Amino acid sequence: MKQYDFDEIIERRGTDCFKWDALQAMYGRGDVTPMWVADMDFRSPDFVMEALRKRCEHEVLGYTMPSKGYWQAVTAWLEKRYNIQTTKESLHFIPGIVAGISYALLCLTQPGDKVLVTTPVYPPFLNLPKDSGRTLVCSPLKITNGRFEIDFDNFEQKIEDCKVFIMSNPHNPAGTVWGEEVLRRVADICERHNVIVISDEIHADLTLPGHTHVSYSTVSDKSITFMAPSKTFNIAGLGSSVCFIRDENLRKRFFCWLDALGVAGGNIFAFTAAEAAFAHGEEWLRQMLEYLNNNVQALDNHLKTRMPKVKAVLPEASYLAWLDFSDYGLTHEQLKDRLLNEAKVALNDGTTFGVRDHKEATAEIGKDYECCFRLNLGCPRTMLLDALNRIEKALKC
Repeated sequence: MKQYDFDEIIERRGTDCFKWDALQAMYGRGDVTPMWVADMDFRSPDFVMEALRKRCEHEVLGYTMPSKGYWQAVTAWLEKRYNIQTTKESLHFIPGIVAGISYALLCLTQPGDKVLVTTPVYPPFLNLPKDSGRTLVCSPLKITNGRFEIDFDNFEQKIEDCKVFIMSNPHNPAGTVWGEEVLRRVADICERHNVIVISDEIHADLTLPGHTHVSYSTVSDKSITFMAPSKTFNIAGLGSSVCFIRDENLRKRFFCWLDALGVAGGNIFAFTAAEAAFAHGEEWLRQMLEYLNNNVQALDNHLKTRMPKVKAVLPEASYLAWLDFSDYGLTHEQLKDRLLNEAKVALNDGTTFGVRDHKEATAEIGKDYECCFRLNLGCPRTMLLDALNRIEKALKC
């Protein structure tokens, strides 16, 4: 059995890598450790790279279509890992999940329609409804015993008159795994209110040992489910995602919309990489998840023993932790300055994961999650520990 090296430090600067090469533009300085945007610093799997190299040996890159092997790999992966019984007729290629959610909103809603999200949440969930003229409605999550939970009283109140609920499953930030009981309760509420659920399950494959992902599609047909190999195998740059819809009428409605737009035809390398990843990726993924889980434990140990003032929601899936530094008694701007300019670590600003006023349709992004930051621990452990040591030192100043 091949052993993969996730401790390897790979130089990514100078490769037009958004995570590293956009630091100057995004943070005003390039000499910091990027622990923000959600991709990993691990080498993409060898079997994916070999498949891409082999395809490049045929030096005609013309129009292409997904192969029989691609559909077989996707359907087998979904059935084995998530008990999703499907065929290629109920699947559709998508160039990216953020784009897919945008298309779904345009297809299923009209300007002014209400769209529900639970916060804090991945910022595009906030921006897409607002930027497309929809009315954003937010239901804040609770933190109980160190994990996010849905406040169902608030959720059912806020869902009134909504057309769509965009769900992050597992949740981003912090990778909270919604169990079957929670999802069935969500389904009951959404079905009673005639709300369609868009379930972003891009982090499903990254569910850590000891936890089990349940796809929303297995508890309700009235949903659009998005999955992808991009986060799982660190191939986000290839733009390869898939959409699954069980309900025939909803499927026809959305898939016809996609085909009419002509935006989801795919490309040679997206299909080639996804097929290789799903067909050959189980052992690589097992080893990678074990490494990620140890990174989570290293983060937890560091916080408990050396930075106990930090209140953390640690990932049950993915590599994104939610850190609350409010007990340090610093303002949000002071914390931003120390983390960036003294610790020299770039984190995601927590205020971008919520809105200023949940009651207003014109609510601006920001303010709800001051003193909170999202940390990406999908990196070699030496990089993680070095960053944590610098954060600890900066907060002692």
